[in-house]
Amino acid sequence: MTDKCVIYNFEQRYREGIFRLIEEEWHPQWIFGDSNENIAPLPDDLLPSERVKHIHNVRFGPFYWQQGVVGQIRNYDTLLMLGELYCLSTWVILLLRHTLFTKKRVFLWSHGWYGKESLIKRIIKQWFFSLSDATFLYGHHAEKTAQEQGYKKDNLLVIHNSLNYELQRKIRDRLKPSNIYTKHFGNNFPVLIFIGRLTPIKRLDQLITALALLHKRGSDYNLVFVGEGSEYTYLQKMIQEKDLSSRVWFYGSCYDESVNAELLYNADLCIAPGNVGLTAMHSMVYGTPVMTHNDKAWQMPEFEAISAGQTGDFFIRNNVEDMANKIDLWFEKNKDIRERIRRNCFNEIDTFWTPAYQMNILKQQIK
Repeated sequence: MTDKCVIYNFEQRYREGIFRLIEEEWHPQWIFGDSNENIAPLPDDLLPSERVKHIHNVRFGPFYWQQGVVGQIRNYDTLLMLGELYCLSTWVILLLRHTLFTKKRVFLWSHGWYGKESLIKRIIKQWFFSLSDATFLYGHHAEKTAQEQGYKKDNLLVIHNSLNYELQRKIRDRLKPSNIYTKHFGNNFPVLIFIGRLTPIKRLDQLITALALLHKRGSDYNLVFVGEGSEYTYLQKMIQEKDLSSRVWFYGSCYDESVNAELLYNADLCIAPGNVGLTAMHSMVYGTPVMTHNDKAWQMPEFEAISAGQTGDFFIRNNVEDMANKIDLWFEKNKDIRERIRRNCFNEIDTFWTPAYQMNILKQQIK
């Protein structure tokens, strides 16, 4: 019987790469909660069914309880859990580890700190994460913010994030430029792209407003949305009102990674007006730089992959005019060094944002 157990809120396809390596290294028990979120699940054959258990997440407003997980601290020496403050069963496991099961080890995997926490939330977070044997954070901003807020324990480790890198790398190695955009748009204007769910938090309305402002100035760009979501109808209406229909392509959602790769590789700049998240990694692994807002407290950890002028750039949060200015400035400065920028993006992802990088950090702490 395995001595390790991985407990997650629900299974996500975008975790496939790192989950595959964890399975190969440790052969743990896997426990996944259910979810109503519209996120693709893991492939059925990724993990052995005899070591996968699906449970129910019982919700109480913002809080939830994972049924049947508390007792797992008896069954396994090591638990690797998603470190969500609002998961009450995780609190119970952490407290049991420090009272009745002191020889067990509990590791958390979390966003950690953002920098916008209230005083009360800071205190609660410090207590919560101090109860773990170690917490794996997605970025250095969280680590720095924790220290600035007075977190004293030396048990925070930056693990970054990853997508299905091995598959993406195989696809990338055979990619070549194509005419997918000149064929669709009938012009050679630079192509801006967003890939991800079309949701309010992504502030894609700001991107359309910036596109209209650029068009009014005489700076023409094409824009592609790859994804679906609740904002689709609203964004489409905006585009019609601003007479931009010929410059915007709603490609829709796509789970064929070869198609996503072609769309990203042949685009010139990915724009994420709201928090950038996994969009940054998905774009940069295929060599397309990323631009997003500069307010770290309202970002996701993946913004750290962006180096201004090297792998993308930043604009003032919620400032559409600054976004438009930065888009124009980007192409003014970088129009002749597209391949250099592409290599910068490759290098950033290949070095720091892969399942292998994450697995190495995990293995250093979890023996």
